[in-house]
Amino acid sequence: MKKVTKEVLLNWYEEMLFWRKFEDKLAQVYIQQKVRGFLHLYNGQEAILAGCLHAMELGKDRMITAYRNHVQPIGLGVDPKKVMAELYGKATGTSQGLGGSMHIFSPEHNFFGGHGIVGGQIPLGAGMAFGDKYNNHDAVTLTFFGDGAARQGSLHETFNLAMLWKLPVVFCVENNGYAMGTSVERSANHTDIWKLGLGYEMPCGPVDAMNPEKVAEAMHEAIERARSGGGPTFLELKTYRYRGHSMSDAQKYRTKDEVAEYQKIDPITQVKDRLMEEHGVSEDEIKSMDKRVKERVAECEKFAEESPWPEKSVMFDSVYEQEDYPFLPAKL
Repeated sequence: MKKVTKEVLLNWYEEMLFWRKFEDKLAQVYIQQKVRGFLHLYNGQEAILAGCLHAMELGKDRMITAYRNHVQPIGLGVDPKKVMAELYGKATGTSQGLGGSMHIFSPEHNFFGGHGIVGGQIPLGAGMAFGDKYNNHDAVTLTFFGDGAARQGSLHETFNLAMLWKLPVVFCVENNGYAMGTSVERSANHTDIWKLGLGYEMPCGPVDAMNPEKVAEAMHEAIERARSGGGPTFLELKTYRYRGHSMSDAQKYRTKDEVAEYQKIDPITQVKDRLMEEHGVSEDEIKSMDKRVKERVAECEKFAEESPWPEKSVMFDSVYEQEDYPFLPAKL
């Protein structure tokens, strides 16, 4: 694995902080009704993306995930201004405002979506990996889903075929403890989700996903296994989201004290402490990065606010029409 240097830690700190503040701004404008529909935020889970990006071969490896999907494309290189514009429903968004919060998409940056169907992306990720193996592409697909989606039957069908065909895919369950609002303890008689891989003899295990270096180490091993023909890995990334499942979540299933306990091991704070204690980074340098992040978020908001709405005709440009479809009744 690439060494975690001072430069890597500096990048992790600034990027994770930007993702956090980007999401905080989305929460703010959502309350102002500038962003509509559903909104699922990533606050607390940033170490997962930071560690994965460190282990991936950017420009080659792919990523697919569920609807908590705003910061992943940014990490892969998508302009964050376009991501925010998409959430605003503006023409300058990643999908011209047609996708919204849950459906960010950028094939040119190897990000294949946000998917709103729970667990729907699991077989899709394996299918992408199948295509890479079939066409002899030296690429690996990282397939993310939440602990709630781990209860879907499609996961087991996918695991079976992925192991049978030794597909170059890494399955990653982002276990933030509560799915949509039901704790892991109440949804199954076991709490170690990673053990689901054992039934398929798939390499699997838990990962401290509040620490980006721990994530990078586990992802590096899994990616190298997949790239060398060793087949899939199933990782349980144990994380915690500070906000609710979505902005409409009243969070009555947990206490504020519990959230505060997890904030003591916040991934951004962990990296900040390492920078200051191990590498002598000063408080002024930290403040300088904080200022840059604040300015970047403000630029994104300004871009989204000032961008035009899409023309109504755009809604019809993405609809497939087959004029000679055989089962349509004859025109009167």
